[in-house]
Amino acid sequence: MVEQISIHQRFLPVIARAGGSDPYSDRNTKDLLVYKQDGAVEVMYSPFDHIARHAKLVIVGITPGRAQAINAAVAARAQIQSGRSAEEALRAAKLTASFSGGGTRNNLVRMMDGIGLNSLFDIATTASLFTEASEQVHFTSALRYPVFVNGENYNGNPHMLKTPILREMIETYLVEEAEALRDAVWIPLGPKPAIALQHLAVLGLLRSEQILDGMPHPSGANAERVAAFLGTKPLDQFSSKTNATQIMAAKKNLIEKIALLKSEGDAA
Repeated sequence: MVEQISIHQRFLPVIARAGGSDPYSDRNTKDLLVYKQDGAVEVMYSPFDHIARHAKLVIVGITPGRAQAINAAVAARAQIQSGRSAEEALRAAKLTASFSGGGTRNNLVRMMDGIGLNSLFDIATTASLFTEASEQVHFTSALRYPVFVNGENYNGNPHMLKTPILREMIETYLVEEAEALRDAVWIPLGPKPAIALQHLAVLGLLRSEQILDGMPHPSGANAERVAAFLGTKPLDQFSSKTNATQIMAAKKNLIEKIALLKSEGDAA
């Protein structure tokens, strides 16, 4: 695997000279390949290196998908070609491509406010954290760079901790972010990123109390589970695919975690 200290130095020039709207087209793919395992698992470089080091909140997905990778690369290329520094290019790429869709973000804000995360930060609503200038929210992935399995976006299989290259990515890049943001609150978007964060807790880099796992993914495709979490739909109206009781229990656990974090903060 490419050394952590030099990975963006190696690949940003490739992105800067890649033509077209898709830097990951066939003619460029081989130049952006970080690692390939057994012909099935591929790790591609995309400029997701920037860390918002003053963030209070870290939102963690599984891995950037192809669309995110393209958006990040195009944004970085524009910055480099206009004479910006590598750090400016990386920051712009991260802000452009990271999770920020209006509906999805609104669901996330409603769920975070619903468990009292806003009170932990002493703000009226967590929506105020989402400003580019302050970078109070750090967006990342369990696997920092895009992972593809048989050409498709990685969805959690094979298991990230049982696949050597994926585990190495967690223990290199996600560890770097945990070391930089030890005091932040970490929210995994779904059970797969939660596996990576619990692994960091086992390594002693995060405390389980600051990992707010159990929240449904806020995407529109997950609307029923979000409704269960928010309590906006009667229990008898959920489909058999949604275990509303389990979701409500997870919410109760999250409220208790936040109360504990708040009491710790008040004591300090």
